[in-house]
Amino acid sequence: MSTYRVAQVAAANGPFEIVERDLPRPGPGHVRVAVEACGICHSDAFFVSAGMPGVRFPLVPGHEIAGRVDELGQGARDSGWQVGDRVTVGWFGGSCGHCEPCRQGDFVVCENLKVPGWAYDGGFAEAMVAPVDALARIPDALTASDAGPMACAGVTTYNGLRRSSARPGDLVAVLGIGGLGHLGVQYAVAMGFETVAIARGPDKADFALRLGAHHYIDSTAGTPVADALQSLGGAKVVLATAGSSDAIAATVDGLSHRGELVVIGATPQPLGISPIQLLMSGRVVRGHPSGTAQDVQDTMDFSALHGIRPTIESVPLDGAGEAYRKMLAGGARYRMVLTPG
Repeated sequence: MSTYRVAQVAAANGPFEIVERDLPRPGPGHVRVAVEACGICHSDAFFVSAGMPGVRFPLVPGHEIAGRVDELGQGARDSGWQVGDRVTVGWFGGSCGHCEPCRQGDFVVCENLKVPGWAYDGGFAEAMVAPVDALARIPDALTASDAGPMACAGVTTYNGLRRSSARPGDLVAVLGIGGLGHLGVQYAVAMGFETVAIARGPDKADFALRLGAHHYIDSTAGTPVADALQSLGGAKVVLATAGSSDAIAATVDGLSHRGELVVIGATPQPLGISPIQLLMSGRVVRGHPSGTAQDVQDTMDFSALHGIRPTIESVPLDGAGEAYRKMLAGGARYRMVLTPG
């Protein structure tokens, strides 16, 4: 094909429109990916609303991309990739290689991180171009629709837990069981943690238990979340996936001594935590970003091994606007995925 379709917004918070463009050619060190699936992440709203610096319009969002390598740019084959390879491109869409974090090997906090849908056109499209260092190989056991969300939601929760201080047998709580948290619960169980799911309302208890959680805490039940966690012995780690500063702060006193709050739910509101809450028990609060392409590949391999999959709702590319609005309204159960093919 010589042209391809994208779902773009022409201005900040504008409506999605389907536009046909000339098919892009990959430059040196890049590949073109024929997109088979692209998850819709809440972080896409940062770009659609022009809430991040340097956002340019028209904008093609999407950083949970799964597809096949369609064309190789100069030198891309030297990196080991071939036409037809199944790959993802996630929040980590490439690094600059020369800033201080990159020189220290900490590529995911690159000062010039190339997030698809921000640094270059994302995956709300039939094709896109990405640098080779952004590519992760999809295992045969995962479909494209399963793999796409792993490139952001999956790797963020998986890495947040595996790099935490928790060890098998420890009590670990996952705050929120939405698009991030429903994967976090599955990973926590597979890693051998005594897993607590925390969400709003009694109606989510059955779902939490189906995901494998050993305990469920209804944050609206009247008992403070911190007290409920302490009644279970105190959490070694709380993985905070909910985008609510109040809900995140309410878990701190539920941590055990030397407990760790790992924050991955994005919100601009400040956390209401006092130094005393941290000092007396030696607690730690840590923000955790996504993960490199290798981390995404590790996430997918672990997911394939343990039968972990996202709960998704698939929508064709023409339905991008409606699917995006459903995600914003909190109606996704639990990950909206565009299927351009």
